[in-house]
Amino acid sequence: MLADRAPKCPLCKAPSVPEFRPFCSRGCRDRDLIGWMDEGYRIPARSSEEDELGTSSDQGGADN
Repeated sequence: MLADRAPKCPLCKAPSVPEFRPFCSRGCRDRDLIGWMDEGYRIPARSSEEDELGTSSDQGGADN
């Protein structure tokens, strides 16, 4: 049964501790925070060639 399984720390997979939930310890919690602060967690995105050239229509142009 899934409800019987204890939650696991997302970093080291040890059992989660309520005080540091969802982590197992202060160390794992702090490691995760450092990852966010150092921009280690990013969502990959591709920019279009138009964005790179700065010729997007929302930046003004012949219409203004």
